[in-house]
Amino acid sequence: MFDYLRETIHAYQARDPAARSALEIYLLYPGVRAVIRHRRAHWCWTHGLKFLGRAISQRTRKKTGIEIHPGATIGRRLVIDHGMGVVIGETAEIGDDVLLYQCVTLGGTGKDQGKRHPTIGNNVLIGSGAKVLGPFKVGDNSRIASNAVVLSEVPANSTAVGVPAHIARIAGEKTDFASRVDQISVSDPVTQELCALRGRVIQLEQQLAKEKEN
Repeated sequence: MFDYLRETIHAYQARDPAARSALEIYLLYPGVRAVIRHRRAHWCWTHGLKFLGRAISQRTRKKTGIEIHPGATIGRRLVIDHGMGVVIGETAEIGDDVLLYQCVTLGGTGKDQGKRHPTIGNNVLIGSGAKVLGPFKVGDNSRIASNAVVLSEVPANSTAVGVPAHIARIAGEKTDFASRVDQISVSDPVTQELCALRGRVIQLEQQLAKEKEN
């Protein structure tokens, strides 16, 4: 237990430039508290004490804003940065050295039975607001962009972006999808709609003026 706690704190120190001391991380970082309490809840869940496991999970949610189902399997050195709004489902599996930002959901689609939640490989980064939904795997060393909605398997060493998510890079090389995406000259749909409405108003005014002349 102490080895697990020590390496978790070291993982936070390595990934968070704002982390100043091990004591501060242990006492004040909600992600650390959530993972420690999850280990207790998970032990209860796997030893038939399911009500107690859920009770620990819900109390942790209230204290930290992080909801981890006691049935979820979590590897070593998980870092949950900020953490508020993170939800991890019952059959989710998380590998080692994973980094989750706030508002990440590892959930299901509501249609699956049995294994309903994703399996996250080792050394995966999932950006803030991302939703990974379904019983598929996100491969080792992959990156999920902020606010992406991932609905299918992500290969190892890949970067997934968008809603729904597409693979933009594999092993550092851009895919065909990435080559079609211009991240600078992105059109604004609100502006396009206002321009279309303005054009329609001008057209109607011209028609009204002609009817008055006649």
